[in-house]
Amino acid sequence: MTQVHHMVGNLTENGAKLKRIFIEPKLPEGLAPLHELASNLWWSWNHDAIELFRSIDPELFEKSNYNPLALLDELSIEKASELLKNKEFTARLKSVYNDFKVYLGVSPEKGQPQIGYFCMEYGLHQSVRLYSGGLGVLAGDYLKEASDRNVNLIAVGLLYRYGYFQQLISLHGEQIHQLDAAKFTQLPVQPVRDEHDEWIKVHVNFAGRTVWAKVWQLNVGRIPLYLLDTDIDDNTWEDRSISHQLYGGDTENRLRQEILLGIGGVRALKAMKIDPDLYHLNEGHAAFLGLERLRNYLQSKQLPYEQALEIVRATQLFTTHTPVPAGHDAFPESLLRDYLFEFTYALDISWEDLVAFGRIHADDEQELFSMSHLAIRTSQEVNGVSRLHGAVSQKMFNELYPEYNHEELHVGYVTNGVHFPTWVAGEWLQLYLKTFGKGFWDDQTNHAYWEKIRQVPGESIMSIRQTLKKRLLDWVRRHLREDFTRRGENPRTIFEIINAIREDALVIGFARRFATYKRATLLFSNEERLAEIVNNADRPVLFLFAGKAHPADQGGQEFIRFIYNTTTNPDFKGKVIFLENYGMEMAKLLVQGVDIWLNNPTRPKEASGTSGMKAVMNGVMNFSVLDGWWCEGYKPGAGWALPEQDTYADPGLQNELDAETIYNILENEIIPTYFDKNETGVSENWVSHIKNTIAQIAPEFVMKRMLDDYRSRYYDKLWDRSQQLKKHNFNKLQELDEWKTRVRRAWDGIELEELNAPDTFNRSLPLGTHFKASITLQLHDLHASDIGVEVVFFRRLSETQLELVGTQELTQVKQKGAAATYSCDFTPQTAGVFEFGFRMFPKHPLLPHRQDFALVRWL
Repeated sequence: MTQVHHMVGNLTENGAKLKRIFIEPKLPEGLAPLHELASNLWWSWNHDAIELFRSIDPELFEKSNYNPLALLDELSIEKASELLKNKEFTARLKSVYNDFKVYLGVSPEKGQPQIGYFCMEYGLHQSVRLYSGGLGVLAGDYLKEASDRNVNLIAVGLLYRYGYFQQLISLHGEQIHQLDAAKFTQLPVQPVRDEHDEWIKVHVNFAGRTVWAKVWQLNVGRIPLYLLDTDIDDNTWEDRSISHQLYGGDTENRLRQEILLGIGGVRALKAMKIDPDLYHLNEGHAAFLGLERLRNYLQSKQLPYEQALEIVRATQLFTTHTPVPAGHDAFPESLLRDYLFEFTYALDISWEDLVAFGRIHADDEQELFSMSHLAIRTSQEVNGVSRLHGAVSQKMFNELYPEYNHEELHVGYVTNGVHFPTWVAGEWLQLYLKTFGKGFWDDQTNHAYWEKIRQVPGESIMSIRQTLKKRLLDWVRRHLREDFTRRGENPRTIFEIINAIREDALVIGFARRFATYKRATLLFSNEERLAEIVNNADRPVLFLFAGKAHPADQGGQEFIRFIYNTTTNPDFKGKVIFLENYGMEMAKLLVQGVDIWLNNPTRPKEASGTSGMKAVMNGVMNFSVLDGWWCEGYKPGAGWALPEQDTYADPGLQNELDAETIYNILENEIIPTYFDKNETGVSENWVSHIKNTIAQIAPEFVMKRMLDDYRSRYYDKLWDRSQQLKKHNFNKLQELDEWKTRVRRAWDGIELEELNAPDTFNRSLPLGTHFKASITLQLHDLHASDIGVEVVFFRRLSETQLELVGTQELTQVKQKGAAATYSCDFTPQTAGVFEFGFRMFPKHPLLPHRQDFALVRWL
């Protein structure tokens, strides 16, 4: 069910003729810094700046969706005068403004590569509706950390008129999708203008027509985020709507958005004379940028096609966030042809070669064009977003490199993190800064600082926890009353639910996207058992649920309906609550205010997850399946875990087992630990869990660690190699291209002349005995150093499945004419039944990894 609230121009009704007038708000000179602060999202993670805006009018600030620009628009002349006379306020304004100017004035470190970061969504603040969920919030946190660390990074995205839907819940638990148009005058965005003061516009060609997009700039501290907007007069109404909704419309509109982001985004940077050294694709939505960059190298640098593709790949990183094949965007060839055929002329390649970028089998016309496959084939480096997800991604993309075992693929990982200042409560921040000392802020990954939490008395820890819980529950009561009243709920029911909420309860939160694999209803598998847990008067327990289901996800919406209707069941009134319209401000209250953060996805479908990390920063324990980030984060005595591996192949049986495990751990471990309080009202065991959580887990999942990992694992590597290839007018690039061409031509002509290996068919090899082998190849026009040879050992798991045990490269022994001999002599260290084989592959010092030039032949 969708409601759309349109912007209205001149209105004529009952003969009255009304015209629009815009009375532009103007602050007195003494308050002018407020507007400058509100126009840069730095304020949104600076706690003093947040409190400065909140203090103007707390109620109006919340009503304005915590948007300071909207707040200032409502500021009356009288209120402005009152603020100017308030010496405490003006002193705080001066202090915050000074901090802001000092922050912006720090010069970036020289010699850094400039990163061009592309993403379909950015979760920066609730009032800037450019996000739907975890992917966007992660991207937003990344920009904030890049700003804090003064990284040379610019970002590109789309400016959505309506963003993602606002969620309302009907009286019967139906999710209603409400789309409210953003007021751009109340967003911290400015037009990007050229040297002639003209608003920069770029165009893309869509099925024979030209579509234009204006470029806006949104400042995220020191980081500029450039946003493309098609809702302009130059376009037809259909094309104006391309940038209306995040993930809105049909498959064709999704394709248009992704062309606009990738191709249009690169053109926007070019129009602004910005030429990043490296490109980072945060998900595959922007993968078309590889084609546009390829076109630019062909046209502006006059590079041959293969060399242009090589340098595009050498400067590009693709981060995948999706653990299942169905989650990757893919388009039919018939649709693609209408939009991308012009690139065959620009790149001087056939249509078949172009669509091959996105296919496993290039000649299969029925195979969809995968954006992830395009991203992989135009990016040197690929990573998942947790250790487990990296391994899952290796398996998922193994079909692109069938001659390699999935464990050998170049797909790595950087586990996600969260931006500490954005998500930590002010009370915790003050305690951390006081306890950890001066160097902590710039060294957040240093465990030694976090270990100091153990010095803090348990009473102080629980005082903060109780303050944050009270803040959350006060907010819950207020919003429940408003929401129930709007829905027309029975006043008695409203009273019973709100009155049943106890502040001495153990509060457990579950808030996230309502995809069915996240199993939001698992807790209700045995309602009688759950009712016993929540209705113990001496040990009260409260469950808070929140989250949105995608408008097309009927299963997820059914989960919402089920949970909402359960909340009015007499056994669960005030004990199980569903909060509507989950957003970033609600998320902050929840991760700061609950006692336990619950997560029970189907394994291994959680790529990473970050909400639990935010909870950790606030001394909240996780109770989660060992999936995604929690595989790395979980420490005994610092939260609770469900096993990583499934016990049953049948999902129904597994759900039943997981539900029973959750009930047992709640009843036997979590609830008794929480309520086992001493004479001062503190559970020492619970405080121990909190301290372990903060000391052992928090430093591993701050965004600084994630940014450091991207630099050390990917950016530095890409920068070093691409600089090498570009040096001396692309001299090394030309050398590498010529070498690849030579190897490609000679590959099929390489002959196996001799292979000597142990006779394992007739006799076993005793443990401790040397494994000796030699291979002679007839290389013809190649040198022995161009080719590597290795022996590969596997353990067979089934008829179709092999587990990689290890590899041993053979050493080049001699080359006589075109004949090259390679040999090995080593001692296997493990007994067992193995299968082995020999394979050859190309070798060159400029190759970043095997899959960069994935020629393989088994001998």
